[in-house]
Amino acid sequence: MSTQANTGHVASYYAATANSSPGRPALVGDIECEVCVVGAGFTGISSALHLAEQGHRVVVLETARVGFGASGRNGGQIVNSYSRDMDVIEARYGADTARALGDMAFEGNRIIRDRIAGYAIACDLKEGNLFAACNHKQLAGLREHKVLWERYGNQQLELLEGEAYKREIGSERYVGALVDHSGGHLHPLNLVLGEAAAFESLGGTIHEQTPVLEVQHGASVTLRTPQGSVRAQRVVMAGNAYLQGVLPELESKSMPCGTQIITTEPLPDALRRELIPNDMAVEDCNYLLDYYRFTADGRLLYGGGVNYGGQDPSDIAAVIRPKMLKTFPQLAEVRIDFAWSGNFLMTLNRLPQFGRLNDNVYYVQGYSGHGVTCSHLAGKLIAEVMRGESERFGAFAGLPHLPFPGGRLLRVPLSALGAWYYATRDRLGW
Repeated sequence: MSTQANTGHVASYYAATANSSPGRPALVGDIECEVCVVGAGFTGISSALHLAEQGHRVVVLETARVGFGASGRNGGQIVNSYSRDMDVIEARYGADTARALGDMAFEGNRIIRDRIAGYAIACDLKEGNLFAACNHKQLAGLREHKVLWERYGNQQLELLEGEAYKREIGSERYVGALVDHSGGHLHPLNLVLGEAAAFESLGGTIHEQTPVLEVQHGASVTLRTPQGSVRAQRVVMAGNAYLQGVLPELESKSMPCGTQIITTEPLPDALRRELIPNDMAVEDCNYLLDYYRFTADGRLLYGGGVNYGGQDPSDIAAVIRPKMLKTFPQLAEVRIDFAWSGNFLMTLNRLPQFGRLNDNVYYVQGYSGHGVTCSHLAGKLIAEVMRGESERFGAFAGLPHLPFPGGRLLRVPLSALGAWYYATRDRLGW
């Protein structure tokens, strides 16, 4: 089992198979730029690339390496929409807000594919993902989900009821599935590395190993780092779960959460065809969901569970392997080659937080587990609002950013209690 990586990233299958990428020097000295982006994950690099394409002079500051956080460690699934879907948004915030967000719900997917094609990014893109129902209540939810998404423009959905789901998944665990033929899966670290290279090809600058220690607000913004500073006309804070301590005013309104992934040894072709015949990505419909797919070299990548507060279990494989075997007991003798974890940022209402701290400091964060597509949309909206087109960014910014009950002290145990309740409902099929 992999325990370390030589790329500067957390040890993972992704780090072990990452495309070649240069190390970027830490910032030394004082510089000026038009826009400074803090964080070199999907949100930061997407924002930087969109802004560079508009002709802005952009500098990106990254505490570790490009893609070090969730962007380089996630399940690699291209899943449309948000962690809360449009029916929930409409019920809570009204039809106008639901329509505005619904019109953008499938855009992040298209942006990713445009980036891959436009900049020839090698990231193992494969087509299709599906949602698997573990009980009949969840299957009824998938029927409603299909109608909802079709109402907002996704006409590439297919409902598989009863035994029909076995066309896509060789497991006895489910009662049906919803296939999204517009979805897909990929190597997320290689995607963000390719986007970073595209940004640099347009004249952008990335400084790795450069944490932001202090943000000084004013007509221009100064960001202090260990060996220098950046003075920028505008700033985008895009560190998500890895930005603790820099924006304390936002910390009570979000919470880092950890999720864990394992990856098997490469599996024989016949076994892969038995498990996931058409090589799609899968996630189930449980509150604490499992998700899995095959990598380009034929390994089963399997993730699941949430640790509130972002603490890692002492033995990741011991936590995730039983979940994998519940789905695919035929893998009992298969070796686990990689095991890792990473943090995503969860919000109380499970919707992303977009906004401004003042006239020239923007923030985007809190995708609550749906960050691959929404982060790419966020970058486009940042570029729009900086050229004076604020309507679409404002649709997200208008959502309430609610503090967790109990503040920082109680947000973890209270969230864990709520998760236990919903997980119990999943197990009982309520």
